[in-house]
Amino acid sequence: MNYEQLCQRLSNIYDAGEAKAIVRWVLDVRFGLSTADIYCGKVTQLSSNDQAELEKIMLRLEKAEPVQYVLGVADFCGRQFHVAPGVLIPRPETAELCRIIEEGGRRNEEREYQILDIGTGSGCIAITLALNIPDSKITAWDISDAALSIAEGNAKALGANVIFEHQDALNIHHSTLHTPHSSSQWDIIVSNPPYICRKEADEMEENVLKYEPDTALFVPDDDPLLFYRHIMNYAYSALRSGGRLYFEINPLYADSIVEQLQQLGFTDVEKINDQFGKARFIKASKN
Repeated sequence: MNYEQLCQRLSNIYDAGEAKAIVRWVLDVRFGLSTADIYCGKVTQLSSNDQAELEKIMLRLEKAEPVQYVLGVADFCGRQFHVAPGVLIPRPETAELCRIIEEGGRRNEEREYQILDIGTGSGCIAITLALNIPDSKITAWDISDAALSIAEGNAKALGANVIFEHQDALNIHHSTLHTPHSSSQWDIIVSNPPYICRKEADEMEENVLKYEPDTALFVPDDDPLLFYRHIMNYAYSALRSGGRLYFEINPLYADSIVEQLQQLGFTDVEKINDQFGKARFIKASKN
């Protein structure tokens, strides 16, 4: 089977450009074929074993399984992270959030810069910040032991020093009583929590709904700010003076999140657009 035929097999699920990109990525990551190799016809020259493996991959892709789960890797900020169905696949928008945090600058103080990532999933935010912000000390929380195991593996593979802890974002105040954490200890708290209401599911792609973890995606229709409310309350007590809180958000609730942050006492609350012009991030400071 040649490259064009492989792309055609995915045409019922993806548009032509995305189908081609997925097939090229599979051929590169799993079989080491460059774009030049592909266009020179080397796909048809794969060994019988490789052809059998490629067919298994294509059958999974034809069922709308995300290519990142099929291959077990996702690209994020120039690095490859291991992913599995127990964690959300890192998105380009979240990579933008990391860049915003990195560009925010650091204090000029003779101590480690303390950063907390709440709901770490694959560890993509925590690990990226640990590798890109020198002299930082990163802690990452998640309620899922499966996610923490994947995140710890990614940190080890990429050489990042991150402390991973099992914590429930909806029960932070109670659970942290059992840890050595003191109040007002963080310089930055960042979170990309679940923010999609169930009523929005009809507008989502099949591969997301069928394969990615519900707990990392959805919040109740009657409480879309569930995670934000708990996290911002914790952040206001746990951030140092001058500390910053960063959220990835559902643009539908940007104004409501800004209002609640301001009511709590956060200052310099700012909505930031993503590359598509949607209000995707919020930054706030504690005096």
